[in-house]
Amino acid sequence: MNTRQVVVIPGDDAAPEAMAPVVSLIGSLVPEIDWQYPLVGEAAIEATGHALPDDTKTLIDSSETTLFGSTSGKSGAALFYLRWGKQTYANVRPTRWFPGYKSSLADPEGVDFIIVRENLEDLYLGIEGDVPELAELGLKSRTSRRPLAEFDGRYALKVITDEGSRRVITKAFELARTRRGKLTATSKYNMLSYTDGLFRDVAIDVARDFPDVEFEMFIVDDFANRLCKRPQDFDVVVMPNLYGDILSDAAAGLVGGLGMAASGCYGDDYAYFESAHGTAPDIAGQHVINPTATLLSACMMLDYMGMNEVSTRIHGAIAEVYAEGRVLTPDQGGNASTTDLCDAILARCQTR
Repeated sequence: MNTRQVVVIPGDDAAPEAMAPVVSLIGSLVPEIDWQYPLVGEAAIEATGHALPDDTKTLIDSSETTLFGSTSGKSGAALFYLRWGKQTYANVRPTRWFPGYKSSLADPEGVDFIIVRENLEDLYLGIEGDVPELAELGLKSRTSRRPLAEFDGRYALKVITDEGSRRVITKAFELARTRRGKLTATSKYNMLSYTDGLFRDVAIDVARDFPDVEFEMFIVDDFANRLCKRPQDFDVVVMPNLYGDILSDAAAGLVGGLGMAASGCYGDDYAYFESAHGTAPDIAGQHVINPTATLLSACMMLDYMGMNEVSTRIHGAIAEVYAEGRVLTPDQGGNASTTDLCDAILARCQTR
């Protein structure tokens, strides 16, 4: 049997409680996966003095992909390496309603779209400081007409590039081509005409290369309104980093919450997969965290690895368990443990 090496980083607080049964479930269905658990975070600092040792980077580099748990601590060093070090520029976040999901909508039937978030630039470059540092540039506010020297505050640098926009928008169009053939782009181009305006212009340009894909463009606040009113209208949506981070979490709320929010981050030659929710420190140790987001992220990983048949089986099993409604975690109105839900899904997989 040829093994397929996958790095697992369990995460912090309650995240490992979701990761362990998910890995066990996947391992039962795909025994050829060789799960590797490198030193990361506090344990790595204690053993080596570094949150992300060179051996861990080497293991990530040599593995096919990484399944990552949510982090709120020192294991975040691995996240930075997986994102910026591996240049995983497209954060793909599906939103799909299954019967049984505890949706906030009166009628969630047919909600099935994907937000593709640019993952590396925008305000997430992390360049911040005190406004007086910019005074010597002689900049003047376009809106208040005051020189920056008169401001006593802080700034954050927003950077949108042609290259960064073009590659993630192209990825989104390629994804739309495999689905229902519709691509929506959004940014705040009416107010930020130079930066978000560039994102809009690149989207319009890339659209010319995909005449078979229906294309539309909305200002981001207009898009947010449409998302709340009629999410069924969307297929694939692409947007800059900050908007994608916020609106993909809002989208998860439409179908049942962050416990269902899967995520995959793709570059040209590497991808890693993580649930979009946080570490849930308030329920750590209770073993009731919803593992669905982690499991759906693992399904995205299986698709990336070419194991589409197994991914399809798991999706079908998830749909059956939720539709039946007997084994659900507390966030979905049930009283099952994390492991109970995974066991129920595995049992359905084995009969499919």
